[in-house]
Amino acid sequence: MTQNELAERAGTTRLTLARFERGDLSGSVGLLARILGVLGLEADLDRVASDDELGQRVQDVRLRRPRTARGTSANV
Repeated sequence: MTQNELAERAGTTRLTLARFERGDLSGSVGLLARILGVLGLEADLDRVASDDELGQRVQDVRLRRPRTARGTSANV
């Protein structure tokens, strides 16, 4: 399959595919899923997510953030 065919089937441009091939994943996750689907590699999406160390650290920080009560006043 050519890059043009892959781009057409995934609903994107050849330039965007070239970015993904270089490791630039700044595009949407939906597009990545469509590309992997066209290639028959949709199961590999889990592997991409498991290798995302920065994303996992950001997620962990959000989980540890203390929550404050909404609508409360310190002067009550």
